[in-house]
This record gives sequence, structure tokens and C-alpha cells, in this order.
Amino acid sequence: MWQVAAAGLAVAGAVTAAVLTVGGGGGHTDKHAAPATASDGLRHTAVDASTGGCGRGWITPKPGTQVFDLRNTGASATEVYLTDPRSGKVYGEVEGLAPGITRPMAVDLGSGSYAFKCLQEDTDAVTGPTVVVPGRAPRGPAAVPVTQHDLIPPTLAYQRWVGARIDDLARGVGALRSDIDGGDLTAARRDWLSAHLVYERMGAAYGTFGDADGAINGTASLTPGSVASADFTGFHRIEYGLWHGASADSLRGPAAALVKNVATLRDGWSQERMDPADLGLRAHEIVENAEQFELTGRTDYGSGTNLATARANLDGTEELLGRLHALLAPRDPRTAELDASLKRAERDLDAAHHGGTWTPLDKLTHDQRQRINADFGDLLEQLAPVATIFDVRRTA
Repeated sequence: MWQVAAAGLAVAGAVTAAVLTVGGGGGHTDKHAAPATASDGLRHTAVDASTGGCGRGWITPKPGTQVFDLRNTGASATEVYLTDPRSGKVYGEVEGLAPGITRPMAVDLGSGSYAFKCLQEDTDAVTGPTVVVPGRAPRGPAAVPVTQHDLIPPTLAYQRWVGARIDDLARGVGALRSDIDGGDLTAARRDWLSAHLVYERMGAAYGTFGDADGAINGTASLTPGSVASADFTGFHRIEYGLWHGASADSLRGPAAALVKNVATLRDGWSQERMDPADLGLRAHEIVENAEQFELTGRTDYGSGTNLATARANLDGTEELLGRLHALLAPRDPRTAELDASLKRAERDLDAAHHGGTWTPLDKLTHDQRQRINADFGDLLEQLAPVATIFDVRRTA
């Protein structure tokens, strides 16, 4: 289910400029210095981005929106940051600048001190000369880089939290299997939802789950008859049967397989290692996938509980952001706004929950649907900078 995340972040890419300005466009090999102004109407400055001459060429600093045309005259690819040399904040970046290539870095500069930092592969970082932009113009958005070391403690804490949830999941699917084995399909429908929501709260770990995710929570293809395929297993296979009149006998096999797959996941979890570099990206992916799969009904196999799943996804997002809060709050001035938006989305989903029953998507009023769609769109916009902030960067 997470295979669509990269495409979604591409759509949200414009939003990341709210935190960091990222050099874009394809490289070119123009041998001439950049003109003071170009067809885009912005001031352009040609700057050397090699480690031997990092920052050379910026000699007339001015505030405002402008473009640095960064040319790598060195022999190896390099990353280039425009930084505040005192605080280490990054105002712009270009990654993977190949030798002989020029790429633009568009930035909005205020008054203050700046320096280019060039990080060539397999060498120490080189910081160019400090340049002072005069005046009293306010500075643009920036953030202190997050390192792999910074992310290790919250990653380990989150992984322990997931381990405890997997234990809850094992108990939940065990109760579901007992209901089915005993022929109590009413109880099975209740316990199916409870166990499924436990799983859906662990969204940031799905990449580490590997093939287990497909076995536990996979969906059927959109081709006719796919729900009868032996490859369709897990929660949604049981959901289809429970809400389409299947007998308890026919569901015993899928329930036993689900219990077995969860047990395998639980038993091997202590040996798994989540990638700290993925944590910020996962916060965006959880909400994006909820929007694409739950709010469209793509994963509804009869229970009509997509809004419950979306609510569990928000629980998972909140848990993850809580682990990252100490790193995020000093770097993103909109953290409080993000928290408020998350709470608003939770409240709007909770309004569709009455007496233990969730309103199916097709029973929402027009106003309810509009509010929920707006909530998730707003969250995706605000989470895109989070993914950018937690993109691990070299500092030395």
C-alpha cells in the first residue's frame, strides 16, 4: 500500500519550499557566467560549487528572491547547501551535482550572514567564505539539518512501541479466530474491526514489515473474481467473507493463516531494524495512503469502516509525530498549526462514529465529505515540509 508514496510527495513538492528551498531543474553545461538577470526576471549569480572553490563568485550580496547558478568544477559529484555559518541552518540545497554540471538554487534571502557548504563524496565538507547580506530584510525559511544520529533515539522508541502493538495484534487476531472457530460471526465482525485498527495504527512500520504486510493486510486486484484468489489473504479476505454471507467453515482457513502470519511477524520483530531516515517520510505517507485508499473506499470489502481505518491512521501519525516532536518543533514554526490540523481531522472523523458504528463513506453528507477531504488535503500540505526536514543531511 505504500508504493504510491513517492508519487504523492512529488505532488506535494511545491509545499516543501515553505521550509527549505531546493535547487531544481535539470543540469546544464553552460560555460558562461550566469547573467545578472534572466528570463525569469530574477537576479542570477554564478557560484563555484566544487570543494576547491566552494562559494566563489558571490561578491555582491543583496536581499530578496534570487537564483544561484551552481557549477561543479570538481571531479566528483557534490551536495551544496546555503547555510547560516553561525546556526547551521540550511536555506537552500542542491543534491547530486555532477562534475561539469550547472544547476539553479532559488532562494529568498534576508539580511544576515551566509556561506555555501560543499559536500563532495568521500571527502570532508568544505565551507566557503561568509557573505553578509546588508540591510534589515527578514530572512526566508530555513532549518537546522537533521542527522542520522539525531533520529536513532526516536526510531528505537517507536520500534519498541510497534513491538507492543504487535503483541496487541496477536491477541486480537486470536480472538477473531476463536469467534470464527466457534461459529459466532457477529462477534467475529466486532473483533475483526478491533484487531484491524490495531494494525492500521502502525503505518510507519509497514516498510519494515516487508512481505508480511501483504499477507496480513493486502488487497485484491481490481480484476473480476480476484477476491476468490488464493493470493488474497489477511484482514481484507476475512472482511469480504464476514460481510458477504460466507460461512464460518469457509473462514476458518483464512483466520488460521492470519494468526500464523501475525505470529511470524511478532516472533521476528526483535531482529528487525527500522531505518531512521524513513521516519519523517512515513508521517506524510500514512496520511497520503489514507486519503488514496480509505477515503476513496478502495479498501472497503463490505464492512463500511473506512473512516474507522482513517481515524486509526491519524492515531498512527500522531504517535509518530510525538516521537519526532523534540526535533521538529525547533525546525518548523508551523508545528502548532500542524498539531491543530491533526486534531481537527480527528474530530471530523469522530463525528461519523455513533454508538460503536461508523458511517460508511456513501452515507456521509456532502458537508461531512467536504470537511474530511479538506482536513486531509491540509494535513498533506503541512506534512510535506516534515518529510523534507527529516531528510537526513550531512553536516561534516
